[in-house]
Amino acid sequence: MTVTVAPTDVNGLRARFDAELTAFLDRQDPDWPDGAPRGVFTTLHRFVLAGGKRLRPLFCYWGWRGAGGPDGTPIVAAAAALELFHAFALIHDDILDGSDRRRGEPSVHRIFADLHSRSSWRGDPETYGRNTALLCGDLCAAWSDQMFHECGLNAEAVLRGYGVFALMRTEVIAGEYLDLVSGVGDGSVASALTVIRMKAARYTVTRPLQIGATLAGAPEELVAALAEFGDPLGDAFQLRDDVLGVFGDPAVTGKSVLDDLREGKPTVMMALARDAADRAQSARLRELFGNPDLDADGAAELRKIIESTGARTKIEQMIQVRADAAMAALEQTAVTAECRAALTALAAQAIDRQH
Repeated sequence: MTVTVAPTDVNGLRARFDAELTAFLDRQDPDWPDGAPRGVFTTLHRFVLAGGKRLRPLFCYWGWRGAGGPDGTPIVAAAAALELFHAFALIHDDILDGSDRRRGEPSVHRIFADLHSRSSWRGDPETYGRNTALLCGDLCAAWSDQMFHECGLNAEAVLRGYGVFALMRTEVIAGEYLDLVSGVGDGSVASALTVIRMKAARYTVTRPLQIGATLAGAPEELVAALAEFGDPLGDAFQLRDDVLGVFGDPAVTGKSVLDDLREGKPTVMMALARDAADRAQSARLRELFGNPDLDADGAAELRKIIESTGARTKIEQMIQVRADAAMAALEQTAVTAECRAALTALAAQAIDRQH
């Protein structure tokens, strides 16, 4: 069925993505192996459907429409499959970062660690939580692959789009590894920018756009042009995310503002702060940043240092420069006015946000 979709009807599209995700997960229920505890299935069902901006499906959908593809259930299902891959990435990222909150709720590894503690089972609750969450993430990755292939588009189209999908998966995992390396490396601005391009920017904007366009049979010129828009926008999105990780309101972001600071997350903002810090500030940064026992007072001091070095102001300038570059590229991209309007609105939501 083909319907008219208003470029600004983001909530309507999100509801359709969620409906397809719900239907897919419901189809997995009868096939859950007999004798296997259902805790993994029910936890993932709740985690996948509990909120989220659905940015990746939205960019995928408008990549398809921008390449001339019609609205319909198959592209909505294909785009929604990216949300299952996103669930995999979030679950594993929370394990690597030691983050106990996600979307205002306990992260998946925390859910299972707490279950172990409440049940008074043998062994270490933290190890059980991490190992179970790893399996949950793996299952989401497998389901994403399955949902993409079962979306209803013809086999030739799915094969085209799957090539970009596979590239995206490789980039995300390589980006996660680069993130680990940068955490023990030089902590430079250049290395932090490389991490966000690989780990987040292309995976959030560019590759979803290109997956949608490639599914629709877009010419190479359009696929390349979408990267000129998507790469700087994805960078700006992740830079905003890093700012919110330190200066955001936990009641809105759903994550503690202590996590990134306790972890010593090697963000561009922190690299800028280190570069601009004086001797006394550098000493405090070394003492506080990456301290697993950092408390609210220490975090407040870190935020003050970041502000006083000008790092936060510089990040805001970097976000604006990249947003401007993305919009300039979009103006030169051969898509319909409807698609351009939709992507303009999505760009604003990706950058000007509180969560």
